[in-house]
Order: sequence, then C-alpha cells, then structure tokens
Amino acid sequence: MYDYRNNIKVILNKTEADDRSLENSLNAIKAIINMAEGGTAEKTNAKAIAQPKKKIANTQSIAQRNADLKQFKQLLTGLAQLIETPGDESAKKTSLEALHKLTFVPGVGKRYGNVLGKLDQAIQKSKTTKEAVNKKIFEEAMKPKEQPKRDYRKGRRYTVIRALSGCNLISDSGQIVYRIKESQVHSLNLKSGDIVEAVENQDNPNYEAEVLRVVGYRKLRTRDYDPIEEFRYAVVRGKTGQLAITRNIKGEKLRIRGKDITIPVDSSYYQGKNVHLEDGSIVDLAWYTGDVRIKKNPADAVQIRWIYQVDPPKQSDLSYKKNNKSKKQESEELIQLDMNLHYQRVGIAIGDNQNEGILEGIVSRYNGIPIPIDAFEGKKKVMERQIKDLDIVILMTAYAAHDATWNIQEFASKYGVKFAVSSSKGYRSFERALYRAENGLPAYEGTQSIDYKEVKNK
Repeated sequence: MYDYRNNIKVILNKTEADDRSLENSLNAIKAIINMAEGGTAEKTNAKAIAQPKKKIANTQSIAQRNADLKQFKQLLTGLAQLIETPGDESAKKTSLEALHKLTFVPGVGKRYGNVLGKLDQAIQKSKTTKEAVNKKIFEEAMKPKEQPKRDYRKGRRYTVIRALSGCNLISDSGQIVYRIKESQVHSLNLKSGDIVEAVENQDNPNYEAEVLRVVGYRKLRTRDYDPIEEFRYAVVRGKTGQLAITRNIKGEKLRIRGKDITIPVDSSYYQGKNVHLEDGSIVDLAWYTGDVRIKKNPADAVQIRWIYQVDPPKQSDLSYKKNNKSKKQESEELIQLDMNLHYQRVGIAIGDNQNEGILEGIVSRYNGIPIPIDAFEGKKKVMERQIKDLDIVILMTAYAAHDATWNIQEFASKYGVKFAVSSSKGYRSFERALYRAENGLPAYEGTQSIDYKEVKNK
C-alpha cells in the first residue's frame, strides 16, 4: 500500500489560510487518498473539477425556475386586476407581458399553446364597463384629500376681534397684528373672543396671516371691541335695479331696534367674476350696534358681509328618468319630488370631496343651500359649530365614520335641526332622505311604506 503520510504533511505545511489554497490542498489530499485505495489521481481531479460545474448547473436551474414563477405570479396578478377592473390598460399590459414570456419556457408553449393563445385574445378584447368607470370615480372620490403641511410650532396665538367684514387679530398687548379676510373667517366661523394660532402668509401681497386652528375662547370686555349684530341668510328680492332685503330664508323680518327695516341693494356694487346678486340671492348682513347712522338711515350702516353661491338646478345630470315602454317609441319623463326647501341650509354629512358636486346639485335643485360636512375627520367641536347653524342635516351612512354618526345625531337633536339618514349610496336615496327631513317624516326609511309625492314635468 502506498504510504501517503509524508505527502500529506508536505501539503499541510504549504497550505495557506485563503480559500483557494485550502481548496487546492483538499483536492490534492483526496487524490493521494484515492491512489492509496488503488485509484488514480486523474479520476479524482476530474471528479473534483466536475463538481463545481454541477453546482453551477443547479444554480442556473434554480434561477430559471424562480424567473418562471415570477412571470406566472405577474400573470395572475394582472388577470386578477383585469377581472376587478375590466379594460384596465395597465392590467392588460402586465398580463400580456407575463403571458408572452411564459410561452418561451421550455415545454409550456408546446403543451399549452392553444390555451395561452385564447387567453391572449381574451385579454386584448377586455373592455371597460360602466360599472368599472363608476367604481373608479367612487374610489378616486374616497381617497383622502391631501392636507397642506403645516408647522404648528411656528404659529403664534392671537385674539379675534370681529369686523363687519373679516376680523382683526390682536396680540396680548391689544395691538392689531394681522387682518383676516371674510372668506377665511367664514370658513372657520370665527367670533370675537376666539383664540387662534396663526402664521404670516408670505405669499399674500398684503402679508395677511393664515389661521391654523382655533385653540380657545376668552370673554372680552365691552370696551375692548365694538359689538356687531347680524342677520343671516337674508333673501334678496326684486327686479334688476330694484333689489331689496326684508326677510331671511325662514321668513323672519329684518328688524333693527324693534323696527322693520328694508335694505335696498345696489347689485352693481357687488358684481364680480364669482359674485352675482339677483332676485333669490342669499346673503349675510352685519352692522355695528352702536352705529349712529342706524337711527336716520339704517341702509348706510348695514353691510353685506357674505354672499352665498347658490347654483341653478342641474337638470341633465340629476333628473331621475322613467321609461314608458312602447313598441314604436319610448318617451321619457323627469320625476321630481314635490318639495321646495326655500333656501334652507342643508348639511350633507359625507367625507371630503366624495360626490359633493352631485349631492349639492340635488339640494340646489330643490332651492336649498348645500353645506358639505366632513363626516370622516371632522372634529367634534368643529362639527357642532357647523350643525348648529343649519336647518337640515342629511347623513350618508355609507360615507361617514361610525363616531361621526353619533355626533351628528346628537347635535341635530340639540339644536333642533331637521335630520334624516340615507343608508344607500344612490342619489335617489339621498333625495328621499331630504324629503323625509323637510316633511317631518321618519329619519330612517327602513321597510316602512312612505308616500313620496312627485311632480312630473315633461
């Protein structure tokens, strides 16, 4: 037998710590041991050299298998998306790319060529349905609106002093620091004594402030500000050039110091790109309680503080159509509920920007003033401020958060606001809820039979 011990000692003494030296020494030792057992070094070396090739082949096989599985997963993902949203171009592209790559996998094209071909044609013929379009529109509407990033750490606290239009922000020392326009005051429903956090608005040419949030309230002394009275939701009546205000949307007369007052309106003074005063316009009036002009000529003291945008009815998009079947022709009638809101303020409790346009159009169709309420992220105090000034609140349960539902019901009951619930996402359901709220019918429709009177116009 061949004595291989000395050879092994020599190999071990010359072996270094790196991987290559260790691998060469191992192969040499295996060759020596093979010779001692009666084999040859050539066979051992050939076997040792063949092993890495086998590993490489196995590695390539695993990589190919993973690539095939990836394409198969991509195909299934694309098909699932295509089934959910028929005709979606992105899903069609993803599916076809994966499908074409799978046809090049050995054996797949030969075995399943016909099936893959039919699947290819089916994917290409997929078309967008009306339901898919409506679903996409609804999903876009459901996406939360991105709020501007605000650094509340930079906001400083000021006290609100209301003016006839807009307000002043004063510091603790009583100095006027900023002036706020009525548009910002109206959206936040600010009142004299409110404590707000605000930052300077550098983008504004007049360097006005931007109110970040309302953080508190303090009772002011009468000498610290001029008290203001207001007459909200006044209705402008009359012909062009002869407009005047005597009542509000509830029919209440405009009274100042116990006397009925008629305020003439000069429409040309308020005309603008987005402002148009005419018969039926809704406005808020305000005047200083101590103004000396009230005794002699109240019209000089009273000012229009806010003009509400009341859109005309949208007949084409909001009309509910009923078809009378006939062999020769089909005639259509527009069905409208027998209801007139008389410019009442209607709160629509839904998420931010979720089908607001269409629902607001329904309210405007019946001569109401639509006011959207965020029923997802609306804070309780803000929601209470909005609801207490409303006449009607319609809750869309499909678009509202669970907590907000209880808050809306609580505030509607607290302030005597007419309330109804639309449990369906359909616009007809919202219309019926509006009818029930206006006519004092049950808030929930349920399974009970309710007579909805209709007015048919051809």
